[in-house]
Amino acid sequence: MFSKIWKNKEDVSSSSLVYTKEEIMQNPIPKHVAIIMDGNGRWAKKRSLPRAAGHYEGMQVVRKITRFANELGIKILSLYAFSTENWKRPKSEVDYLMKLPEQFLTTFLPELAEENVNVRVIGHIERLPEHTRRAVERAIDETKENTGLILNFALNYGSRAEITYAMQQIAKEVQKGWLSPEEITEELVSSYLMTKDLTDPDLLIRTSGEIRLSNFMLWQLAYTEFWFTDVLWPDFTEQHLLEAIAAFQKRNRRFGGV
Repeated sequence: MFSKIWKNKEDVSSSSLVYTKEEIMQNPIPKHVAIIMDGNGRWAKKRSLPRAAGHYEGMQVVRKITRFANELGIKILSLYAFSTENWKRPKSEVDYLMKLPEQFLTTFLPELAEENVNVRVIGHIERLPEHTRRAVERAIDETKENTGLILNFALNYGSRAEITYAMQQIAKEVQKGWLSPEEITEELVSSYLMTKDLTDPDLLIRTSGEIRLSNFMLWQLAYTEFWFTDVLWPDFTEQHLLEAIAAFQKRNRRFGGV
């Protein structure tokens, strides 16, 4: 019942409507699109494959969607790649997931550089395995001068931990007398978050039929438009992204006004 409430007819990805890139680009494109990439494990299970196979296929979709987002003129693409809660998964799966950023960024880096993509990461990357951290830091360093699409990976990221850390830093400033409680504003809090250099997402997409945020950008998504689909992430296509943007373009964003 609740899924029917959340998923309006225009939002369901099984729609018979087909959109073209040219058609979608005639209307405003969301500047910042965030995606909770979900369903890799279920995709593999449906095919009697190991979960790792689903994660591998999901990585190929990241490459495809990044390229297409760049073509559409999206300015920021934030991808929820690994949460602080994902460490609870079986060690073999976590070990494989920690190899994926290295594989992805190593093979995709020349293309990212060529397409002027700027790689960034939010999350506690200092807690990642050394080989994963090295790959991430190399990609950030080698694309830091690029001025095109910002490809922002949320890696070992959890929004509650992010907000808690920001509050701790603000409390230290107050304790030292460098900041008064009256000076703590929404803008100030935002400036202490990991996304301080990014605009808030305009559109959030979540795949696989789940209808929750899973500790992702809780502060930043306050006025974001949500779009949910039953499609599993390895099956997500450019057409699904166009459908999500088409739904976004039909929304009336009032930001609390009339």
